Amino acid sequence: MTRFASVEALLDDARSRIERLTPVEARERQRHGSQLVDIRPAWQREEDGEIPGALVVERNHLEWRLHPGSGAALALTDRVDEWIVVCTEGYTSSLAAAALCSLGIAAADIDGGLRAWITAGLPVSRTVTAVEDVVPELAVA
Repeated sequence: MTRFASVEALLDDARSRIERLTPVEARERQRHGSQLVDIRPAWQREEDGEIPGALVVERNHLEWRLHPGSGAALALTDRVDEWIVVCTEGYTSSLAAAALCSLGIAAADIDGGLRAWITAGLPVSRTVTAVEDVVPELAVA
């Protein structure tokens, strides 16, 4: 039995259960303690850049690394009250944020993903950060 008739229906359902933030809202929440988590693979991060201060956890490990009771959780999970998930365009991040919320983890995503972040003129680093590390903050001149 199929629960959703299409991928679009699955996405609509996921988005009905999460908060979607503009890039500016996400940046403001990041400044006040929310943790961005970049779920893109290295080749996408190399191609498009990374958000300074974002934790890199590729999508296939996300739930295990962020759920405090998984046995594979990162130490950082005990200090984060809200995760803001980012991908390239805001599709995969919606599904991932909904999965985190299903586990009782406070999560939102960025409407439009990294592309919207760049369009908003927010900072992007040209680094390629190792998985499970935080993207270094940009030096301010």
